[in-house]
Formats: sequence, C-alpha cells, structure tokens
Amino acid sequence: MLARLGTFALVLAAVGGGAFWVLTRPASLSADTLTALQSHSADPQHGEQVFWTAGCASCHTAPSVDATASTEARMVLAGGRSFVTPFGTFRAPNISPDPEAGIGGWTLEQFATAVMLGVSPEGAHYYPAFPYTTYTHATPGDIADLWAYWQMLPADPTPSAAHEVGFPFSMRRGLGLWKMLNFDPAFATPVPEDPEAARGHYLVEALGHCAECHTPRDALGGLDRSQWLAGAPNPVGEGRIPALPPQGWTAFDIAAYLETGFTPEFDTAGGEMADVVANISRIAAPDRAAIAAYLVALRASPNP
Repeated sequence: MLARLGTFALVLAAVGGGAFWVLTRPASLSADTLTALQSHSADPQHGEQVFWTAGCASCHTAPSVDATASTEARMVLAGGRSFVTPFGTFRAPNISPDPEAGIGGWTLEQFATAVMLGVSPEGAHYYPAFPYTTYTHATPGDIADLWAYWQMLPADPTPSAAHEVGFPFSMRRGLGLWKMLNFDPAFATPVPEDPEAARGHYLVEALGHCAECHTPRDALGGLDRSQWLAGAPNPVGEGRIPALPPQGWTAFDIAAYLETGFTPEFDTAGGEMADVVANISRIAAPDRAAIAAYLVALRASPNP
C-alpha cells in the first residue's frame, strides 16, 4: 500500500512538474509580428524618437549620468543603476551595442522578443522591472526603427552587474506564472476617437510606460488597471507618485512641463521625473501635445 502511494505521489509530482514547465514556457513572437519586423523598411531617425519616448536612457545609463548630462552621455547604455524593490534589488544591464558586454551580438528578432515579450535570447524570462508589459503594445515598425537607431549608439565594455533576488523570486521560470496573471496584450484603456489623443494614448501606454510608476500594484507587483494612472506609492523609494495629470493642469501645462520641467506653479521636476523630462523634451513637439491631449481626455472620461 505504501509503495503504491509513493508511486502515485511520484506520478503526481511528474505531472505537476510537466504542467508547470509547459505553462511557464517563454513565448515566441507571432508569425505576423515576425513578418512585420522583417518587411519593415527601418528608419533610424524615427527610431531615435522611439528611443527617447521609451525612456531607455533613464534606466540604462551609468549611475553617474543624470538628467543634466549631455545627449551624448545619455546615449551610452552601460547599465549599473540599482532599483530596490520588495522583491529584491535589480540592476540595469549593459544594453549598449558592445558585442561582449552588451547586446551587439543580438538580431532584430532577439531584440524584439526581449522588448515585446520579456524573453532573453537564451529563452529565459526577464524580470518585469524591465517594462516589457508596456512595450508589448508597440508596433513592430517602431521596434524595428528603434533597433536601427540602436546600431548607431556607442558601445561600452562595462560588464553587467547581477541582480540580488532571493528565493522564490530567483527562479526565473516562475515568472511564466506571473506573466499569465499580469501580461495583458490589450491596452488598459480604450483608444480615444480624437486622432491627437489616440496618438498620445499610444505614446503613453505602449512606449512611455508612465503606468509603471503612476499606477498602483498588487501584492505580486502587477499593475492595478482599475486605478490606471491614479497615483501610487513610489516603487523605488519613499513618498507617493501623483495621479496623471495633476489636478487642475491643462493640456498646455502638461506639454510645457514635459518640454521644460517647469510646473504651472514654477516648481521644477525632480527625482525620476527629471529623467523623464530629459527624455521627452527631445521628442517632437506634436508628440508632447498628443501625450497631454490623452491625459486630459483620460481624466475627463467617466471610466478612466
């Protein structure tokens, strides 16, 4: 009897382990996405706009590079910044075009898989400190343009530092379960009918990843979409991140702030927002206006 129970337990463990392995397997790009990537005529000039909108420099420049640094310094994606969270300390890797320390040996398909699905070239899940749950909404064309611009960035040989993440979060395969709960391919809010606001919707929800800081999270670190951009505790420090847009701000106020860093009260952007302004001030003025139009429309909606 005991032998039979032991055999049954082993069978159950094997079945459970197999189910876990299948359910948590990393995803691959769809055939349609691959075709769109490969057929797109890449535009590195537009890729630069995607680069600044997506905020790549905010996380992946060296810790010594701040919002006041030159454009050239902010293009060196040597990594090394630390992000302390309840799940451990994550360190931004080197993603410069260096073939050894960075991602210079990647292909466009591998780059798109990492950015849009959070899966490494080796087939491992990335931690969601990398906001691929936002970037998954980007168009293949924008990703291809971004990759074309990436080839123009300076290489840096600085080795990437390891994360400090304890068990069970150190088991990357388990991130497959997290993705099942939190990796939603649908946008969080409906696309506005107004073309300008619709453009802003895309810039905020697909590239700008504003929700990563401005939306509350659940116990597992997933974004609470019922409180989209409604303000949240600071994910990497003390204090609270405000709702978007701040109460009383007009579209003009928002666009001006994103360009200059000055609030309507003549205060200046600080902390993480100083980095955001350093990025968004480099994009086209109509795109800043579109972001503002979306945020104003979002708060005007009865179901933001």
